[in-house]
Amino acid sequence: MQILVIGATGYAGRRVSAALARAGHRVLGLTRDTTGQAARDLTISEVTPVEGDFTKPETWRGHLDGTDAVVHLLMELSDPFGGDQRLFAELVAAQERDGRRRHLVFTTGISSYGRTGLPLMDENTPGNPESPLGFRFTLEKELAAGGLAHTVVRPGFMYGGPATTSMTGEWFAAAEAGKPVFYGDTAKRWSWVHVDDLADAYVRILDNPTAVDGDVFVVADDQRLPALDMQHVAVRAAGYTGEIILGTAEAGGMLQMAADQDELVTSAKAHRLLGWRPRHASFTDNPEQHYRAWKANQSRR
Repeated sequence: MQILVIGATGYAGRRVSAALARAGHRVLGLTRDTTGQAARDLTISEVTPVEGDFTKPETWRGHLDGTDAVVHLLMELSDPFGGDQRLFAELVAAQERDGRRRHLVFTTGISSYGRTGLPLMDENTPGNPESPLGFRFTLEKELAAGGLAHTVVRPGFMYGGPATTSMTGEWFAAAEAGKPVFYGDTAKRWSWVHVDDLADAYVRILDNPTAVDGDVFVVADDQRLPALDMQHVAVRAAGYTGEIILGTAEAGGMLQMAADQDELVTSAKAHRLLGWRPRHASFTDNPEQHYRAWKANQSRR
């Protein structure tokens, strides 16, 4: 297939784009700058960089021509709700123009659930509308009602590789600066997924998209450690030996507030329908390796 990846130069986007190209697809990676290092990295992975600004549909609308699937891995912070609604509208309009039924793989995340009070969540768990990211569940519902061929992916907290927007990367950076802070509830636990294991789920979905049309998949491994324990492991791997400061979730900003609760999920549905299994057991298995990967990426920036 020909697949357009929106957010291709981002943390997950780079790994997903490369994995889809390795699987034999022709992959177009949307980027604002086709001459920069991020675009060159896509080219090395046999992904074709194509120019466009997600906030301006007229700049990428033409890339939908001849495309069989679209993978959306970007949350446009300036207008996250409206931006995704415009994407849906563009896909509907493209289908009306040429009759081609493009499959959208739409990415949200487990922090969209908010506070549910449940020990373990899955695809059928209703989100708390008071969550700062609860609007993403509203977008999922609009997508389901809109008639587009689609599959929704809700990843756990990502780690591995360059960790550019991973919580682990933030912890490494704070450790090097000598100011690690843990925000919010010290007992909360999160489900995690290695970024390459996540990429494998997208490959499996697009191996046979019609088989999972309309489905939602939670994609995470079985780590159950408290987030504070994970941060301790991360900062020690980065060479920090001092104490971690405790702060409020509000002090950490919107994303910390959205994730200030237990977020434990089961990926039993992905195991059953996709044959997906994480190959990386835990961030804590080799935190020094993850730190070295993050550090090496910092030196390239």
